[in-house]
Amino acid sequence: MTGVLPPPELRAARHAALGDPTRVVIVDELRTSDRSPVELQRRLRIGSNLLAHHLDVLAEAGLVERFRSSGDGRRRYVHLVAGVLDGLVDTPTADPAVALFVCTHNSARSQLAAALWRQATGRRATSAGTQPAERVHPGAVAAARRAGLDLGDAQPRRLGALPRNTTVVTVCDRAHEELGSLDPAGAPDTLHWSVPDPVPSGRAGDFDAVVDELRLRITALTGGRAA
Repeated sequence: MTGVLPPPELRAARHAALGDPTRVVIVDELRTSDRSPVELQRRLRIGSNLLAHHLDVLAEAGLVERFRSSGDGRRRYVHLVAGVLDGLVDTPTADPAVALFVCTHNSARSQLAAALWRQATGRRATSAGTQPAERVHPGAVAAARRAGLDLGDAQPRRLGALPRNTTVVTVCDRAHEELGSLDPAGAPDTLHWSVPDPVPSGRAGDFDAVVDELRLRITALTGGRAA
């Protein structure tokens, strides 16, 4: 928290939006993972029209954002706005555990996420790709160096069977959708962070933005607690 509270009118609107049990459950679900409306429907067991109404209320209060998938453009994801619950509710966090981060090519986002997880928690973290590239992208290596991370001799590797007793997080829409390709509701046993791919632009600023986003996500999930 920054110590600067939103205006009372905005806080009142957010409290009002959270005054419905279904919307509280939606927010609880989005605290650790972005979800598509189909995934939320499955988890909440409600119809699409009712879900759309609840999402509209949450969006109008500035609690959630909806955006188009960078994988399947017909699909959308719902994201809890960072820091929006500060001062409103207690945010539960997960114990730092062994983590596996997955993206399509395992050349940037998942590599950076694993390095950040190790730095933040002191626990082991690995990464993998559904369609691994030949090497880690130089932009990711440079961004890691600027952030005080060491990717060492990391190499992209192909994702195998999802391990047990591991926090599995997809960090790109396409990988999340590939894991859920046999299930129209997605991959319900994984967390999903919809992080933009910095590789197409190749700009240093885009890689640095990914590092910042991943760091925020990891801190929110673990509560900043080291092992």
